[in-house]
Amino acid sequence: MTIHQTDSEPLQEQLSSIPVVQKRGRLKIYFGYAAGVGKTSAMLKDAHEMKSNGIDVVAGYIEPHARPETAALLEGIEALPVLNITYKDVLLKEFDLDGALRRKPELILVDELAHTNAEGCRHIKRYQDVEELLRAGIDVYTTINVQHIESLNDVVASITGITVRERIPDSVFDSADQIEVVDIEPEELIERLNKGKVYREEQAQRALTNFFTKEKLIALREIALRRTADQVNRIAAHNCDPFKSSDAYFSEHILVCLSSAPSNAKVIRTAARMADAFHGTFTALFVETPETAELETKNLTRLREHLRLAEQLGAQIATVYGEDVPGQIAEYAKVSRVSKIVIGRSTHTKKWLTKRNFVDRLSALAPNIDIYVIPDTQPSFHLRLPRYRKPAQFSVADFFKTIGILIVCTLIGLWFNSLGFSEANIITVYILGVLLNSIITKGRIYSAVASVLSVLVFNFAFVEPHFSFQAFGTGYPVTFLVMFTAGLITSTLTKRVKEQARQAVQKAYRTEVLLETNRKLQQAKDQSEILSETAQQMIKLLDRTIIFYSMQENTLSEPMVFLKEGSEVLPQIYLGADERAVAEWAYKNNKRAGATTNTLSAAKCLYLAVRSKNVVFAVAGVVMDRKAPLEAFEKNLMIAMLGECGLALEKEWLNETQKQISIQMQQEQLRANLLRAISHDLRTPLTSISGNAGILRGNSHILSEEQKQDLYTDIFDDSMWLINLVENLLSITRIDNGTLNLNMQPELLDEVIAEALLHVNRRSVEHTIDTDLKEEFLMAKMDSRLIIQVIINILDNAIKYTQPGSRITISAKRNGSVVRVEIADNGPGIPDAAKEKLFDMFYTAENISADSRRGLGLGLPLCKSIINAHGGSIYVKDNIPQGTIFGFTLQAEEVHIHE
Repeated sequence: MTIHQTDSEPLQEQLSSIPVVQKRGRLKIYFGYAAGVGKTSAMLKDAHEMKSNGIDVVAGYIEPHARPETAALLEGIEALPVLNITYKDVLLKEFDLDGALRRKPELILVDELAHTNAEGCRHIKRYQDVEELLRAGIDVYTTINVQHIESLNDVVASITGITVRERIPDSVFDSADQIEVVDIEPEELIERLNKGKVYREEQAQRALTNFFTKEKLIALREIALRRTADQVNRIAAHNCDPFKSSDAYFSEHILVCLSSAPSNAKVIRTAARMADAFHGTFTALFVETPETAELETKNLTRLREHLRLAEQLGAQIATVYGEDVPGQIAEYAKVSRVSKIVIGRSTHTKKWLTKRNFVDRLSALAPNIDIYVIPDTQPSFHLRLPRYRKPAQFSVADFFKTIGILIVCTLIGLWFNSLGFSEANIITVYILGVLLNSIITKGRIYSAVASVLSVLVFNFAFVEPHFSFQAFGTGYPVTFLVMFTAGLITSTLTKRVKEQARQAVQKAYRTEVLLETNRKLQQAKDQSEILSETAQQMIKLLDRTIIFYSMQENTLSEPMVFLKEGSEVLPQIYLGADERAVAEWAYKNNKRAGATTNTLSAAKCLYLAVRSKNVVFAVAGVVMDRKAPLEAFEKNLMIAMLGECGLALEKEWLNETQKQISIQMQQEQLRANLLRAISHDLRTPLTSISGNAGILRGNSHILSEEQKQDLYTDIFDDSMWLINLVENLLSITRIDNGTLNLNMQPELLDEVIAEALLHVNRRSVEHTIDTDLKEEFLMAKMDSRLIIQVIINILDNAIKYTQPGSRITISAKRNGSVVRVEIADNGPGIPDAAKEKLFDMFYTAENISADSRRGLGLGLPLCKSIINAHGGSIYVKDNIPQGTIFGFTLQAEEVHIHE
């Protein structure tokens, strides 16, 4: 069932069945120029044909037009139950998206693509339901008329006089895999309408009078065919033209100017059609002025709608700041290499100091750019900003600043007057005071008050008769007017400079945050640090709490909350199961969802997928604790930040993947070395065992007892060599895999060494082995079984690679908190170059033992692994004057003697 707020089933459970599918379904649109041309019938006929070919076809939603022909075509096709939603005591029937996802047919039929869903559904528009079906790998057949395409809406409205409210973005239509035009002659459509095959009798009569006139139908048919032809040409050009110019200067770049005027929607659609026709880049520019913040709620809402419309039509949103709107547009157009500017009819009236209107000024500033002015039949639009401005708030501090500056200027004026300076100098002092006042106070009211008071005080204190507001000179009124005007103009200009400086600082700050994000992400070491740095930068930009869900084994992790400065613990409503479910939807569908979007808009946060090349690495949530949505410029910067974050996470993922590949390569190399060693070095003992056994089996009757004993001994020695090799391999494997459990106990060193001497090579009788323990009761913490194996391996090496009759000494002594065990021999020694590699696996230094058998190089690596597992260290050094010393350390234990 489709998700809505009245469901008793938790949102998380409703969304849990949504699959993550890599293969996208195919979309086929049945396109007509008016209702009744036969789109639904053509779709159902094709569905029957697909079903006869063995395709699993389901009717998801077919609009009930009460047409017998349509109802007959529905027979034989499985129909999903509709979703019943009660809204304002009215029962509404909607498409059951979740039911379709659970059923998951190969092909589903969904009528009326531009339909607006009832309040409470997961998506606001049905085309969003269809997009989710496509992402789930389900093919979709759907229907739409020409008047429902967003960029053609105003054109159709100008023809029919009817503005259609249900529309789809052009991108949905253009992304269709197949478009089939369902076309009949207008006369035939009117005849069908007269026969009641389209609407009931009353509806049909109204339609014939208003919409279904022959002239209008012909015009709509032409638009529909042209739009389809444009789509076909676009697909053909994309598939067949291998050469695409990379020089942006010679490609078309269409710039549309955004505003809150009602006619701006038509301007945006016109610019979108131009960009589509010229196959050019499409940019929507908004010039933010100081008056923007003073727009009333209705105008701000309309402005956001226009921004969203431009995004839907494929425009890249850009924002600049300044009071000179034509200058800002012209400057941006030159820098961005815009070829065409599209604007609406100017709503700016001429000011008494301005000789040229908006279009004239823009044409003069950008003479090499084509400018298209779109006319409109709507009445002139005036902002009337002063009426909507917030009332000036009284500030005690600014009031006293104004009075203080006025007093200082008056004192200076009196001083100048006593020195005999002219009145012009005193007037300059007051103008300077007004300028200073505009700098240090907030609000233009104080500058205006300062200008008026300056004129009055000057008249009162410095104009004859003194200390009165009368002026005998005929030129003084002009002086007062000039003085007041100069003060007011200078204060206004100063306020404007301050506002421009504030806007410049704000833009510079936001840009600095973006650049800082890039630098910090490059320095981040792991996924957690990348997400943390991104969240902190988003908090700087948006001043909102940020939530991140990282990806762990194809599922979302626990939320990581990053609180904005000054906020307390985030309420549970932002971290509940329903909010997590919306985040999971954003991950699975690689789309934004939640607050201020058209999907699951009842959520408390706005969720965006952090992705790179359509691979989602995390989901970011922006807590929308304020009703106002994100501004366009903030949203663009935030998306850029998340893009940088996605690239950083992808880089981290690639590094981890590279590490795993490197480990696998090392393991493969180890396996290859092992197989190579086994295939070469094990052949000798196996051949010896099989050969000796064959001699004993076939010639035992002619062999003497002494010869038999020699053969038995050789077989035994070779078998023990193989057994020790296998034990070493198994031990190394268990230690490296972490499956070897150490049984750590305090043990006496002399007992461990004595036990090891009982299991050394039988050729140990050819050598002198001594034991030298500095303390009688020397204990260490160890797994005695493994340490015995270490001592045996080192002793066996000493026996194998030293001449018969050599001396081998085992010593142990306590050195602080560790016990140091050393095994020394007086053999030929080991070269310094070989010492660095002795503990590497399969390293043998080409040494041949006394019995002409070369080892596999596993004994010493095993010793190192065991000692490291005990927390000790192993080393090798020269024995002075001749030989080698192998040593290792263990954790010492105190000896407790109980009397």
